[in-house]
Amino acid sequence: MHSKTDFFIDGAWVKAHSDQTLSVINPTTEEPIGIISLGDETDLNLAVAAAKRAQVAWAETPVAERKGLLENLLGIYKSRMNEMAEVISSEMGAPIALAQTAQSGAGYGHLRQTIKTLETFEFVTQVTKKDGVDNVFHEAVGVVGLITPWNWPMNQVMLKVAPALAAGCSVVLKPSEIAPLSSMLLAEMIEEAGFPNGVFNLVNGDGLGVGTWLTKHPDVAAISFTGSTRAGRLIMQSASEHVKPICLELGGKGANIIFADADEKAVGRGVRQCFLNSGQSCNAPTRMLVEESMYEAAVDQATEMAKKTSVGLANEEGRHIGPVASESQYEKVQELISRGIAQGAKLVCGGEGRPDGFNKGYFVKPTVFADVTPEMDIFKEEIFGPVLSIISFKDQAHAIELANDTPYGLTNYVQTGDVDRARYLARKLKSGMVEVNGQLLSPASPFGGVGLSGVGREGGVWGLEEFLYAKAVSGI
Repeated sequence: MHSKTDFFIDGAWVKAHSDQTLSVINPTTEEPIGIISLGDETDLNLAVAAAKRAQVAWAETPVAERKGLLENLLGIYKSRMNEMAEVISSEMGAPIALAQTAQSGAGYGHLRQTIKTLETFEFVTQVTKKDGVDNVFHEAVGVVGLITPWNWPMNQVMLKVAPALAAGCSVVLKPSEIAPLSSMLLAEMIEEAGFPNGVFNLVNGDGLGVGTWLTKHPDVAAISFTGSTRAGRLIMQSASEHVKPICLELGGKGANIIFADADEKAVGRGVRQCFLNSGQSCNAPTRMLVEESMYEAAVDQATEMAKKTSVGLANEEGRHIGPVASESQYEKVQELISRGIAQGAKLVCGGEGRPDGFNKGYFVKPTVFADVTPEMDIFKEEIFGPVLSIISFKDQAHAIELANDTPYGLTNYVQTGDVDRARYLARKLKSGMVEVNGQLLSPASPFGGVGLSGVGREGGVWGLEEFLYAKAVSGI
């Protein structure tokens, strides 16, 4: 077990003022793998003060220099990707193969995309008018607070850290206390890359403590948060005191609409996407809506695919799913599975308890419910586990009605051989993203949702603009 009780503040690893600590638990073994400090207000204030001191000089640093430092970081990250994967796997339970590709790889991909975006982004643009032009300066908002989740640690951290630094903002990062070790490894890389002191700072802590102080701090100009809708509401309230801009990437309850003319792999693809990362993805297609004429066949296919989905230890090689990330998450998933059964959904695979052969670890059976109705909790609530709900629809209008019957609006999915129908549904579905026939969205595309799925966008130009404000200037 490793002691990771220091924080990275003003270019150095410093001892925490708080004496409160927390064990980081490996969800595969339920054993502690590290100890971190939970910062107090003094720790947070020191980090913000360091970021404030560094802010003006960093914002005035030429774009080419900022880009060069990000390229240094990219090279270091690439050389340590396997190390990053091992840390992520141990702290949140991603199977090592997934951690090496999607989990660790996402951080690399988002950093690389930020660098590409920076190469072409215009920090000064012009607006024409009758007697000439106005200039528009796109300037760093200032010190930014970044609060990130445990389910895709480097994906979400890099979606915030990289564009914030690229925009000229200094950063205070509070990673999830459940999966903080990957962010601490990233801090080591940033230190090695040679960023100026105070430009990047990391303080561990919980949401009620460091998270709240960071959000309310008068010297923090903007907040970017990824996590639960409940926490997002609290952050909006805290940030409102200083009327600071916020970017919130929250929950989801994605619908996967499968028409009878979809390709033969559509159902299996949907099950795999739902179960990816043990179902712990905000954009997972957890509601499978199937046209009536193929409904029974789709239920059979989904059941077969779920039964073929193996569950295994995170450190073992193979294409299996691992545990969910924590005891509290395990209990939440179990409770919703129980409610699904009690409310009359047809359990066709999986169910309550651990899979056979597991007597410890936060492992969940790959679970499929059929005959789910909109009144059931498993239709409404984000489960965040390997649990799929299947619902039949009569026609296109009914499919749209069911898909939009949710307060969330992150990602929806459409499976059809009819391109015109796919275009029509893409317009009608209330969500920030729509994926058609298994085509993944580019990292350069905007990532984010509507409704209870949040406000703002990450990725590409949109992600960079979240950390800039537009200043209109006339007469020059």
